[in-house]
Amino acid sequence: MTNQEIKALISLLDDEDQEISEHVEDKIVSLGEPVIPFLEEHWEESINPDVQKRIEDLIHKLQYESVYNRLANWKKTGAQSLIEGMWLVNTYQYPDADLATINKTLDQIYYEAWLHIKPDMHPYDQIKALNHVLFRLYKFSANTKNFHSPANSMLHLALETQRGNPLTLCVIYLTIAQKLGMPVYGVNLPNLFILTYKKEGYQFYINVYNRGLILSKADIDSYILQLNLHPVDIFYEPCSNLDIIKRALRNLAVSFEKLNEPEKATEVNKLLEAIADDAGITIPKQPGEEDNEENPDTEEEDDSV
Repeated sequence: MTNQEIKALISLLDDEDQEISEHVEDKIVSLGEPVIPFLEEHWEESINPDVQKRIEDLIHKLQYESVYNRLANWKKTGAQSLIEGMWLVNTYQYPDADLATINKTLDQIYYEAWLHIKPDMHPYDQIKALNHVLFRLYKFSANTKNFHSPANSMLHLALETQRGNPLTLCVIYLTIAQKLGMPVYGVNLPNLFILTYKKEGYQFYINVYNRGLILSKADIDSYILQLNLHPVDIFYEPCSNLDIIKRALRNLAVSFEKLNEPEKATEVNKLLEAIADDAGITIPKQPGEEDNEENPDTEEEDDSV
C-alpha cells in the first residue's frame, strides 16, 4: 500500500460503524510494525479520545507481536547474543530502546576494564580488578529499595542508572568478563542469579549482587541447604543464554504482578512461548494466565549467601 492509502485506511478508524472499524483494525494489524508511525501521526491529529485509545491499543498489539516474533527468531537462530536477547526483553516495555547505544556503553566499560586487567593475573585478582571497575569506578550497585521495579529488568536502564537486579547486573558483568577473555558464565541458582568462573577443573562463584563477592562451592552448598533444596547440577554449572532470557522474562512478569498489573504480567509470561523448545515464529494468541515455571530473583535485600 502507498502512504496515502495507509493514511486513508487509518482515517476509517473514526467510523462509527463498529463492523467497519473492526475490519479496518484487522487490516492495519496485517500491515505489521511499519504502520506504527502512521498510527502515531493520526493519534496526534485526532481529538476523539475513543479513537486515540483504539490507536494506542493497536500500536501496543503491533509492538507486542514484533517482540514475540523477534524473540522467536533470536532463539531459532541460536540465541547467540545475550545482549540482543536482553534488549528484546527491554523492547516489551521500551520499544525505542536502542541496541547500538547499549553496545556502545558496554564497550566503554570494557575498555576501562581492559586497562586494569591483565591476562597473566590470577583469576581471583582478575575478578577483584573487574569488581573495582564496575563497583567503584562505575558505581554499579544493587537496587534494594525498589527491588521489584520493572526497571531493574531493563538492561539499558541498568546501564544508565547503575542499578539493577541480580540477573541484570550479572549480564553486564559477564559480558565485560567474556569480552576480556575470562571464562565467566551465568548460574541459575534459586532466588539469586550468580556467576561462575570455570576453566579446566578450576571453578569458583561470584555474587555480583553483593559487589562481586567470591564464593566457593561450599558456600553454594550451604545456600542450597538453607533453602531446603536438593543440590542438582543446574545450581552449580553454567547456563545458556536462552536460560538467562527465560529468567529475565519471569523476573519481569513477577515485577508486574507485584505492581498489580496482571495484564502486563500475563503478556510477558506469554512471551516465554516464543522461546520455548518447540517455538516457531507465529503471531501470538491473546495472552492467557500462565504460572511462572521457576522462582524469580526475589532475594532479600542483603542477598548474602
